[in-house]
Amino acid sequence: MREDAGGLPIGRVAELTGMSVHALRFFEREGLFLREIPRTGGGQRIYEQADVDWLVLCRRLRDSDMPIATIKRFAELVRSGPGNEPDRLALLREHERAVRARIDALIASLDVIHGKVVTYEQHLRGGTAVGLWSPTLSR
Repeated sequence: MREDAGGLPIGRVAELTGMSVHALRFFEREGLFLREIPRTGGGQRIYEQADVDWLVLCRRLRDSDMPIATIKRFAELVRSGPGNEPDRLALLREHERAVRARIDALIASLDVIHGKVVTYEQHLRGGTAVGLWSPTLSR
């Protein structure tokens, strides 16, 4: 199948999205696409660039821990057409809030870790690292 003829085979879509063929089939089974993916007479799926663009967004949403059920809800809203944009926005805002909260928690963890790195570097440079944080186990 030629890509310039308007269709992308599943293997090429997997390459373009970074998703496995298995994941693409899963997305289709779960109703996560915006449309039914057509097939050739031989049964091969034929994707369009719009499908790839949608999958790239879905991948980002999954990579940021959006649950499949929420992606499915978002897909349902988009598929249903105009008029529900406030619902779509609310869904995305909630996910954005959750991602920002996770980033804040990671930054707090990174700050603690960096403080330990600085402490160890200073003690190693000063020759005082021996015994640094060597707890004695009670028996």
